[in-house]
Amino acid sequence: MDQYVGQDIEIVDVGMRYEGSEEYAVSDINVYIKPGEFFSFLGPSGCGKTTLLRLVSGFLEPTKGKVLIGGENMRGIGPNKRPTAMIFQNLALFPLMTVAENIGFGLEVRGVSRADRRKKAAELLELVDLPGVENKKVSDLSGGQMQRVAIARGLAVEPSVLLLDEPLSALDLKLRQHMRTELRNIQKRTGVTFIYITHDQGEALTMSDRIGVMSDSGTIEQIAAADELYNEPETVFVADFVGENNRFISTVRTANNGYAVVETSFGQQLTGINPQQLSSGQQAIAFVRPEAISVLEDSKAGENIIKCKVKSISFEGAFVTIFLDIGGNQAFFMRRHNNGSTPFPEIDSEIDICFGAHNTRLLGTGTK
Repeated sequence: MDQYVGQDIEIVDVGMRYEGSEEYAVSDINVYIKPGEFFSFLGPSGCGKTTLLRLVSGFLEPTKGKVLIGGENMRGIGPNKRPTAMIFQNLALFPLMTVAENIGFGLEVRGVSRADRRKKAAELLELVDLPGVENKKVSDLSGGQMQRVAIARGLAVEPSVLLLDEPLSALDLKLRQHMRTELRNIQKRTGVTFIYITHDQGEALTMSDRIGVMSDSGTIEQIAAADELYNEPETVFVADFVGENNRFISTVRTANNGYAVVETSFGQQLTGINPQQLSSGQQAIAFVRPEAISVLEDSKAGENIIKCKVKSISFEGAFVTIFLDIGGNQAFFMRRHNNGSTPFPEIDSEIDICFGAHNTRLLGTGTK
């Protein structure tokens, strides 16, 4: 599909305050999105993700700062004049129109002939793996098929940037997982720059080249590739929001060579990575992923050993979550792969668990 050329987007010092409000919906946003990148904004409901998307699309103008697409400042340029197309959460398809009419609607507005619109619709239906449905009514399609028609309609006007506002949120789990793969494949085939917003971590981690995590305050906490975001969160908010974590409120006792020893609120000393170079006496939160925890065997030594009691076990098919009592009313759980043969500890049994210092991440409570 040579006609598609993804352009870069630069969001510079952008803040947006709605009329009548003293609070900024988003503030101090600085993001550079590469041409042809699949970039996601991930965050809780109400954090300003949709506001950002509308600022890029032109449905809103920033209160301060600027949005550039392909190096051009977009201030004063309306949605219909920007090299963007937007797919809304409710898809906004026309139920009484045929699939071909829906896909060609934007082209019709631009004066493209009916024959060329149908030809374009057929090409795009091949691209989204829905050949031969041109004459069906949208109301006759399944949820997943309607998602693909909405994508085809967005691509019909040959945008450089496709904006997607949580388009998979109404689908059931299996269809959402399937459509993640399909969306990513379509993006790779076209080379269009995708900007995707979601509160679903699975969507963002699975599809994106990079992710910008937004907090409730309407600011960006961290921008990184999925593996870096998961394994190396830079702030307490990101560590809490992305994936599941055990967290221990702690105080730094010693720090050396990129690691620190902390004492937890329940009296246990732990050693962990100290990316913020916290010093003795500072407050910290120690984060440990549940999959990084192992049951300590008698014959083996380990780091960060904790004696605990098995409270309950939750069977989740491929995985089992084991909830543990480690004292001090501290919530704690570990996750193990279910291989069908390895036994799991019994409820009320006492075990020793351990996790490596390199799997323990210490972040200051005073950081953003």
